[in-house]
Amino acid sequence: MAPPALLRDRPTTERGTRTRAALIAAARTVFERSGYLDARLIDIAKEAGCATGSFYTYFANKEEVFAAVLEVARDDMMHPGMGRVAGADDPYAVLEASNRAYLAAYQRNAKLMGLMEQVAHIDPEFRKFRSERANAFIRRNARGIADLQSRGIADTTLDPMTASIALSGMVSRLAYSLFTLHEGEVDGRSPEFDQIVATVTDLWANALKFPDRS
Repeated sequence: MAPPALLRDRPTTERGTRTRAALIAAARTVFERSGYLDARLIDIAKEAGCATGSFYTYFANKEEVFAAVLEVARDDMMHPGMGRVAGADDPYAVLEASNRAYLAAYQRNAKLMGLMEQVAHIDPEFRKFRSERANAFIRRNARGIADLQSRGIADTTLDPMTASIALSGMVSRLAYSLFTLHEGEVDGRSPEFDQIVATVTDLWANALKFPDRS
Protein backbone atom coordinates (compact mmCIF):
# COMPACT_ATOMS: atom_id res chain seq x y z
CA MET A 1 0.00 0.00 0.00
CA ALA A 2 2.95 2.33 -0.38
CA PRO A 3 2.56 4.79 -3.28
CA PRO A 4 2.79 2.54 -6.39
CA ALA A 5 4.49 5.27 -8.43
CA LEU A 6 7.42 5.14 -6.02
CA LEU A 7 7.94 1.37 -6.03
CA ARG A 8 10.24 -0.41 -8.48
CA ASP A 9 10.22 -4.05 -9.49
CA ARG A 10 11.90 -6.36 -6.98
CA PRO A 11 15.43 -7.67 -7.69
CA THR A 12 15.55 -11.03 -9.42
CA THR A 13 18.69 -12.33 -7.70
CA GLU A 14 19.12 -13.51 -4.13
CA ARG A 15 21.99 -11.10 -3.59
CA GLY A 16 19.94 -8.22 -4.92
CA THR A 17 17.05 -9.14 -2.65
CA ARG A 18 19.35 -9.20 0.37
CA THR A 19 20.94 -5.86 -0.50
CA ARG A 20 17.57 -4.20 -1.07
CA ALA A 21 16.25 -5.55 2.24
CA ALA A 22 19.35 -4.29 4.04
CA LEU A 23 18.89 -0.83 2.53
CA ILE A 24 15.24 -0.74 3.57
CA ALA A 25 16.06 -1.78 7.13
CA ALA A 26 18.87 0.78 7.24
CA ALA A 27 16.60 3.47 5.84
CA ARG A 28 14.04 2.86 8.55
CA THR A 29 16.75 3.16 11.21
CA VAL A 30 18.03 6.43 9.74
CA PHE A 31 14.55 7.89 9.20
CA GLU A 32 13.52 7.11 12.77
CA ARG A 33 16.81 8.45 14.15
CA SER A 34 17.15 11.61 12.06
CA GLY A 35 13.65 12.32 10.78
CA TYR A 36 12.59 12.28 7.16
CA LEU A 37 13.80 15.75 6.23
CA ASP A 38 17.26 15.36 7.75
CA ALA A 39 17.88 11.77 6.63
CA ARG A 40 20.68 11.51 4.05
CA LEU A 41 21.16 8.81 1.46
CA ILE A 42 24.84 8.53 2.36
CA ASP A 43 23.81 7.70 5.94
CA ILE A 44 21.40 5.04 4.74
CA ALA A 45 24.08 3.39 2.61
CA LYS A 46 26.55 3.52 5.50
CA GLU A 47 24.01 1.99 7.90
CA ALA A 48 23.42 -0.81 5.39
CA GLY A 49 27.15 -1.39 4.98
CA CYS A 50 27.24 -0.72 1.26
CA ALA A 51 28.52 1.94 -1.10
CA THR A 52 26.36 4.94 -1.88
CA GLY A 53 26.40 3.93 -5.54
CA SER A 54 24.71 0.66 -4.63
CA PHE A 55 21.77 2.60 -3.25
CA TYR A 56 20.94 3.91 -6.71
CA THR A 57 20.76 0.39 -8.10
CA TYR A 58 17.56 -0.09 -6.09
CA PHE A 59 16.18 3.37 -5.34
CA ALA A 60 16.31 6.68 -7.19
CA ASN A 61 15.87 8.93 -4.19
CA LYS A 62 14.72 9.29 -0.60
CA GLU A 63 11.04 9.15 -1.57
CA GLU A 64 11.43 5.72 -3.16
CA VAL A 65 13.21 4.15 -0.22
CA PHE A 66 10.69 5.65 2.22
CA ALA A 67 7.87 4.13 0.15
CA ALA A 68 9.63 0.77 0.42
CA VAL A 69 9.93 1.17 4.19
CA LEU A 70 6.18 1.77 4.40
CA GLU A 71 5.50 -1.24 2.21
CA VAL A 72 7.45 -3.52 4.57
CA ALA A 73 5.47 -2.15 7.54
CA ARG A 74 2.16 -2.70 5.73
CA ASP A 75 1.47 -6.27 6.81
CA ASP A 76 2.24 -5.48 10.43
CA MET A 77 -0.23 -2.60 10.43
CA MET A 78 -2.93 -4.26 8.30
CA HIS A 79 -3.17 -7.55 10.20
CA PRO A 80 -6.59 -9.22 10.07
CA GLY A 81 -6.88 -9.25 13.88
CA MET A 82 -10.11 -11.26 13.92
CA GLY A 83 -8.31 -14.59 13.65
CA ARG A 84 -6.46 -14.12 16.92
CA VAL A 85 -9.21 -15.69 19.06
CA ALA A 86 -9.83 -19.42 18.64
CA GLY A 87 -13.38 -20.15 17.61
CA ALA A 88 -14.34 -16.46 17.62
CA ASP A 89 -17.43 -17.34 19.72
CA ASP A 90 -17.26 -14.34 22.05
CA PRO A 91 -17.63 -11.11 20.03
CA TYR A 92 -16.21 -9.02 22.87
CA ALA A 93 -13.10 -11.24 23.05
CA VAL A 94 -12.67 -10.95 19.28
CA LEU A 95 -13.03 -7.17 19.47
CA GLU A 96 -10.53 -7.01 22.32
CA ALA A 97 -8.02 -9.17 20.44
CA SER A 98 -8.34 -7.05 17.32
CA ASN A 99 -7.84 -3.82 19.28
CA ARG A 100 -4.89 -5.31 21.14
CA ALA A 101 -3.22 -6.45 17.92
CA TYR A 102 -3.76 -3.08 16.22
CA LEU A 103 -2.51 -1.05 19.17
CA ALA A 104 0.54 -3.28 19.63
CA ALA A 105 1.37 -2.97 15.93
CA TYR A 106 0.95 0.81 16.10
CA GLN A 107 3.20 0.97 19.14
CA ARG A 108 5.90 -1.00 17.29
CA ASN A 109 5.63 1.38 14.34
CA ALA A 110 4.96 4.60 16.26
CA LYS A 111 8.00 6.49 14.98
CA LEU A 112 7.27 5.44 11.43
CA MET A 113 3.64 6.58 11.76
CA GLY A 114 4.89 9.95 12.96
CA LEU A 115 7.17 10.20 9.94
CA MET A 116 4.32 9.32 7.62
CA GLU A 117 2.30 12.20 9.06
CA GLN A 118 5.26 14.50 8.57
CA VAL A 119 5.82 13.48 4.96
CA ALA A 120 2.11 13.53 4.11
CA HIS A 121 2.07 17.26 4.84
CA ILE A 122 4.68 17.97 2.19
CA ASP A 123 4.23 15.26 -0.45
CA PRO A 124 0.89 14.63 -2.24
CA GLU A 125 1.80 10.99 -3.05
CA PHE A 126 2.23 10.16 0.61
CA ARG A 127 -0.83 12.23 1.55
CA LYS A 128 -2.83 10.03 -0.81
CA PHE A 129 -1.23 6.93 0.70
CA ARG A 130 -2.20 8.02 4.21
CA SER A 131 -5.82 8.49 3.13
CA GLU A 132 -5.91 5.13 1.35
CA ARG A 133 -4.45 3.40 4.40
CA ALA A 134 -7.07 4.98 6.69
CA ASN A 135 -9.85 4.04 4.27
CA ALA A 136 -8.66 0.43 4.20
CA PHE A 137 -9.06 0.22 7.98
CA ILE A 138 -12.44 1.92 7.83
CA ARG A 139 -13.80 -0.43 5.15
CA ARG A 140 -12.55 -3.49 7.02
CA ASN A 141 -14.10 -2.34 10.29
CA ALA A 142 -17.37 -1.42 8.54
CA ARG A 143 -17.62 -4.99 7.24
CA GLY A 144 -17.04 -6.26 10.78
CA ILE A 145 -19.77 -4.00 12.18
CA ALA A 146 -22.22 -5.10 9.49
CA ASP A 147 -21.46 -8.73 10.31
CA LEU A 148 -22.14 -8.09 14.01
CA GLN A 149 -25.43 -6.43 13.08
CA SER A 150 -26.47 -9.41 10.95
CA ARG A 151 -25.83 -11.66 13.96
CA GLY A 152 -27.94 -9.50 16.27
CA ILE A 153 -24.95 -8.36 18.34
CA ALA A 154 -24.53 -4.71 17.26
CA ASP A 155 -27.15 -1.95 17.08
CA THR A 156 -28.87 -2.29 13.70
CA THR A 157 -29.91 1.39 13.67
CA LEU A 158 -26.29 2.42 13.13
CA ASP A 159 -24.89 2.94 9.65
CA PRO A 160 -21.87 0.59 9.55
CA MET A 161 -19.67 2.91 7.50
CA THR A 162 -20.37 6.02 9.57
CA ALA A 163 -19.89 4.08 12.79
CA SER A 164 -16.62 2.70 11.46
CA ILE A 165 -15.36 6.16 10.50
CA ALA A 166 -16.07 7.45 14.00
CA LEU A 167 -14.72 4.47 15.95
CA SER A 168 -11.70 3.80 13.73
CA GLY A 169 -10.77 7.49 13.87
CA MET A 170 -11.01 7.43 17.65
CA VAL A 171 -8.62 4.49 17.96
CA SER A 172 -6.09 5.69 15.39
CA ARG A 173 -5.98 9.19 16.87
CA LEU A 174 -5.61 7.75 20.37
CA ALA A 175 -2.74 5.54 19.21
CA TYR A 176 -1.04 8.48 17.50
CA SER A 177 -1.45 10.69 20.59
CA LEU A 178 -0.20 8.08 23.06
CA PHE A 179 2.52 6.26 21.13
CA THR A 180 3.84 8.90 18.74
CA LEU A 181 3.23 12.24 20.47
CA HIS A 182 3.32 10.79 24.01
CA GLU A 183 0.37 12.96 25.00
CA GLY A 184 -1.67 12.17 28.10
CA GLU A 185 1.30 11.42 30.33
CA VAL A 186 0.80 12.05 34.07
CA ASP A 187 3.96 12.46 36.11
CA GLY A 188 5.92 11.20 33.13
CA ARG A 189 3.86 8.01 32.83
CA SER A 190 1.42 6.96 30.11
CA PRO A 191 -1.61 4.72 30.76
CA GLU A 192 -0.79 1.02 31.00
CA PHE A 193 -1.16 -0.84 27.71
CA ASP A 194 -3.77 -3.27 29.08
CA GLN A 195 -5.79 -0.33 30.38
CA ILE A 196 -5.71 1.30 26.94
CA VAL A 197 -6.91 -1.90 25.28
CA ALA A 198 -9.70 -2.40 27.81
CA THR A 199 -10.90 1.19 27.54
CA VAL A 200 -10.90 1.20 23.73
CA THR A 201 -12.75 -2.12 23.65
CA ASP A 202 -15.38 -0.93 26.12
CA LEU A 203 -15.93 2.22 24.07
CA TRP A 204 -16.42 0.16 20.91
CA ALA A 205 -18.74 -2.33 22.64
CA ASN A 206 -20.80 0.40 24.30
CA ALA A 207 -21.09 2.42 21.09
CA LEU A 208 -22.30 -0.65 19.19
CA LYS A 209 -24.60 -1.60 22.11
CA PHE A 210 -23.30 -5.09 22.67
CA PRO A 211 -25.69 -7.18 24.79
CA ASP A 212 -25.38 -6.39 28.51
CA ARG A 213 -22.98 -3.52 27.69
CA SER A 214 -25.40 -0.68 26.90
